[in-house]
Amino acid sequence: MPLVAAVGIILASASPRRLELLRRVGIEPEVRPAAVAEDPRPGEEPAAHARRLAEAKGRAIARALERGGPLRVVLAADTVVVSRGESLGKPRDEHEARGMLRRLSGGVHDVMTAMWVERTDDGRSAACLESSRVRFRSLPDPVIEAYVATGEPMDKAGAYAIQGKGALLVESVEGSWTNVVGLPIERVPTLLSAIGLDLTVELFSSR
Repeated sequence: MPLVAAVGIILASASPRRLELLRRVGIEPEVRPAAVAEDPRPGEEPAAHARRLAEAKGRAIARALERGGPLRVVLAADTVVVSRGESLGKPRDEHEARGMLRRLSGGVHDVMTAMWVERTDDGRSAACLESSRVRFRSLPDPVIEAYVATGEPMDKAGAYAIQGKGALLVESVEGSWTNVVGLPIERVPTLLSAIGLDLTVELFSSR
């Protein structure tokens, strides 16, 4: 029995990667993407940007739900790729994707994911920020061209997907691998515990 039967989990994201990570541990959420402007504010640090967006997405969905009704939990997240202190978003076109990959080539960058959870029955909420360090191989232009031609970089922050063909670009990862995918699944139990929910036994017992 999926977890959603006992506690309604709502994923405030359209990301198929986040959905798949939740499904892998037995959580079948309702998907309700939040419409939130994602541009950083002037002078906003990458970590603060991710935290603000995760909270904004979560609160936007929670506000649309009836308070005091059946218990549901809204889960929101935002991921940023940070290279030399600058956030790299999703490339607007292939030219920008090539530029991002050349920037990451042969170096180290950080991937930060902020998560936000909120209960709809009493409004309790909690947040966390996970950071992983990724080292890229040195990428010759033919490799960059071939990877961009796959189309995989086009909807990914930093222009690569570590869970796909982009794994071949990566030399090593320090920290959470699922964080680099877009949702540090290891942090979910602690985050839910912070709002009074311990669902691990139910997840292990689900079929």
